[in-house]
Amino acid sequence: MEETGRTTHTLAALMELRKRILNGDFPGGTRLFEVPLAETLQISRTPIREAMSRLAEEGLLDRLANGGFIVRSFTFADVMDAIELRGVLEGTAARLAAERGVEAEKLRQVEEVLSKLDACFGRTAGEVDFEAYSDLNARFHGLLVELSGSAVLQREIDRATRLPFASPSAFLSDRTNIDIFRQSLHVAQEQHRALAAAIGAREGTRAEFIAREHARIARRNLEYVMVENPDLILRVPGLALLNA
Repeated sequence: MEETGRTTHTLAALMELRKRILNGDFPGGTRLFEVPLAETLQISRTPIREAMSRLAEEGLLDRLANGGFIVRSFTFADVMDAIELRGVLEGTAARLAAERGVEAEKLRQVEEVLSKLDACFGRTAGEVDFEAYSDLNARFHGLLVELSGSAVLQREIDRATRLPFASPSAFLSDRTNIDIFRQSLHVAQEQHRALAAAIGAREGTRAEFIAREHARIARRNLEYVMVENPDLILRVPGLALLNA
C-alpha cells in the first residue's frame, strides 16, 4: 500500500511538473529545487525527485554535476532536427514494413484507424475534431512502427518523440486549433492513406519517401509559428522552452 501511494504521488508530481514546464511556467535554464516544489505541490520530496528523474529521461530536464536539475532550453535548430530525425526513423520503419510484408489483420487495423480519422473531419469546411484526431493520429503512428517489426526502431522512435514538439501530434491540441493547422490535416490524412497503400503494395522506397515527407508538415507548421506568427508559441506544447 505504501509503495502504491508513492507511485501515485510520483505520477501526480510528474504530470504537474511536465505541464508547468511545457506551459513555460519554468523557463529554460531554471533550476528546480526539491523543497520548494514539494511545498508548492504538497507532495513529499521523494516523489518530486523521482518525477524530475523521469523528466530528465524525457529530455525536459538536465542533471547538474553537483546534483539537482535544470530546465532544458532548445534552439529553433534543435526542434527542426528533432522533427527531421523522427521523419528519418519513421521512414525507415515504413520501408521495413513494406519490404518485410504485413499481415492482413494488421493492415485491417490500420484501415480502421484511417476510417476513424476520416470521420474527424466535419461536414463544414474547416471543421475538425482536434482531440479525436490527435489520439487517432498517435495510434496510426504507433501502428506504423509496429508494422516494421523492429524493436530497435521502436525504442529509438520512442526516444525521438519524447520531446513534445517532435511528437506526431505536436500541433494537434485544442490550443492549436488554428486555421493553417486545420488545413494541414487534410494533406496529412492523404499522406496517411498513401503511406498505408505503399506498405500494403510492398513499395518500400515509396513508403519511406511518404513518411519522411509527412514529417515535413510539422516542420512547416513550426516555421509558420516561429517566423510568421510567434504570438502562437505558447499555444504549442513545448515551444515555450525555445531559446530564441
